[in-house]
Amino acid sequence: MHVSELKSVGIDAPLEGKLLIDIYTTWCGPCKFVAPILHKLRDEGLIKLIQVDLDQNRPLGEMFGITAIPTLLFFNNGELVEGTIEVEGQALVKRGIMVGAAGEAILRQIISKM
Repeated sequence: MHVSELKSVGIDAPLEGKLLIDIYTTWCGPCKFVAPILHKLRDEGLIKLIQVDLDQNRPLGEMFGITAIPTLLFFNNGELVEGTIEVEGQALVKRGIMVGAAGEAILRQIISKM
């Protein structure tokens, strides 16, 4: 999938670099855990970050079949990451999608493998 397809659900995403789309809700505890980590990685220039409240954008959830939050979408140079990204033998990102929260060290490893 190309990021340009996200315009149909109201998201204007950059075409270059590593992009994470954090799909969260305001009432989600794990979402509140992962958000500051994502902000830190963005502030360091490792990623571009778009955060989308699922309660405010149900069409995005439907587009990706999201059934749990947080869900992170990983794009590299405008394309959803293909295949699987493993960290310590565990497949954490499948076809560009990671469900659930992860700590800073794991997220850094995933980003380095994008």
